[in-house]
Amino acid sequence: MSIYDKLKELGIALPPVATPAAAYVPFVRTGNLVFISGHIAKKDGKAWVGQLGKTMTTDEGRAAARAIAIDLMGTLHAAVGDLNKVQRIVKVMSLVNSTPDFTEQHLVTNGASELFGQVFGDKGAHARSAFGVAQIPMGACVEIELIAEV
Repeated sequence: MSIYDKLKELGIALPPVATPAAAYVPFVRTGNLVFISGHIAKKDGKAWVGQLGKTMTTDEGRAAARAIAIDLMGTLHAAVGDLNKVQRIVKVMSLVNSTPDFTEQHLVTNGASELFGQVFGDKGAHARSAFGVAQIPMGACVEIELIAEV
């Protein structure tokens, strides 16, 4: 099954690449690697604002991370032209806007990791880091960046 058939089965439509909010590019391809810049969680077209452990639950954070994964795949599609060319999701780094005592950043990030597994199968298994941070641009609850091999 192609990646696009899988996305359709999951009811996912890939968004266009978002315009960067600062002085950077959405992705850089070097050799067989594509580095996707950090994408913040969005809800209704705006930054999904919140802080895990204060104004958001872990499940809400997982939903935000899943939404970011969809945006990341849209950017990856723009970078390579065909998601079927992806050989591996190599690395995911997740920043979770959270209180000092919140310790479920890894569970929040699963929202993205699990979707990559559903879409890419074994090629979606990746190395990962998940950090709790004091703030993310525009007050977003989660930001995720991605490295893929094509």
